[in-house]
Amino acid sequence: MLTPQDNERLTRVGAGTPMGNLYRRYWLPAAISSALPENDGAPLRVRLLGEDLIAFRDSNGDVGLVGAFCPHRRAPMFFGRNEECGLRCVYHGWKFDRAGECVDMPSEPPDSLFKTKVRIESYPVWEGGGIVWTYMGPPELQPAPPDFEFVRAPATHAYVTRTVEDCNYLQALEGGLDSTHISFLHKQNAGDVTYLHDYESTVPRIDVEVTDYGYMYIGIRHLPESQWVRGYQYVMPAVQMRDGFGGGNRRGETPKISGHYWVPIDDAATMVYNFRYSYDPADPLTLDDAVAYETIAGRGPGDLLPDFRLKKNRTNDYGIDRALQKTGNFTGIVGVNTQDYALQEGMGPIVDRSQEHLGTTDRAIIVMRQLLLEATYAVERGEAPRGIDPSTYRSVRSFDRNIPRESSWQTTIAAEATARY
Repeated sequence: MLTPQDNERLTRVGAGTPMGNLYRRYWLPAAISSALPENDGAPLRVRLLGEDLIAFRDSNGDVGLVGAFCPHRRAPMFFGRNEECGLRCVYHGWKFDRAGECVDMPSEPPDSLFKTKVRIESYPVWEGGGIVWTYMGPPELQPAPPDFEFVRAPATHAYVTRTVEDCNYLQALEGGLDSTHISFLHKQNAGDVTYLHDYESTVPRIDVEVTDYGYMYIGIRHLPESQWVRGYQYVMPAVQMRDGFGGGNRRGETPKISGHYWVPIDDAATMVYNFRYSYDPADPLTLDDAVAYETIAGRGPGDLLPDFRLKKNRTNDYGIDRALQKTGNFTGIVGVNTQDYALQEGMGPIVDRSQEHLGTTDRAIIVMRQLLLEATYAVERGEAPRGIDPSTYRSVRSFDRNIPRESSWQTTIAAEATARY
């Protein structure tokens, strides 16, 4: 459990909070590149760490991220004209470039120098892996851009989507790092042995190896004739990588790596960036494959509302079917991600972790909380937190294999845990 003070420290993400200051030290996804498809196209609303912002792609194809309100009279910049390398407020015509500089002020006399004294808040932007990334921290501490393997993968081999989850980022992140729940929450039917082979397999041994970027953690389940070894990567502050659904490695197939980056919209909502990629140059990730995976997860194109929330949500109890729960799957809810959201959003906007009773299989969650708390204090001391340097995580990869019971996963799977792009 956490003390109420530590729970508050980890869950509040607004400007000036310990966790908000920590998140602002990393490059964060702000939008999907395809949401800004054309130069001088429509601006895009972005809410990130409690701040309202506007993204736009200028005449040169470069993306800007600026404050949502004009510094003149606070008119909404969403209605602005995106033209000639700047976003112009339609209230009085003030125009700002990507750097936040006021480049035109037609409502003032031509000889006025007022425009040199006014700017709109802006943040640096970098594009990679189909994502528009931004850095919101101190300019002098800006790190190198992200260097995850999925960012380096060719566009033909990677796919990214986003969904909104109505809860604090921490309970969403904890759900992603929880290896044990797949044996229960995602069990498909009473007779299915995909996950739940026997009692021993429902109690995995959790190994956590702390690293410079966060940790690698392993869930080991002993099956009748083998070990199911599922290796994950946690990159601070809130990235998880794992083998895709279906356990391609366990079946001898070329696997697809999947993962999430949980980015706080504010204290009570999270934008979840879902990525998936193939690391075999000869095996592209087809659109059909990507969409099929998203649909199994419950977040396919037909599963989302216009605001990227699930159609199956708490207003309709996530479509739970009690008859299906008795005969079809463990929850009665269809969609792996939908099952996750039902539990995580159902906890309320921010969980009171002082009421928890954690067990031995919660080790990955316990260590993650310790690392985040440690990092907030490091930032307060003026130190760099883990995972800031992209060279610390650029070579990591997740894996999922069945291996002989007597084998050591460290030696058997070592090569698979190394990125190749």
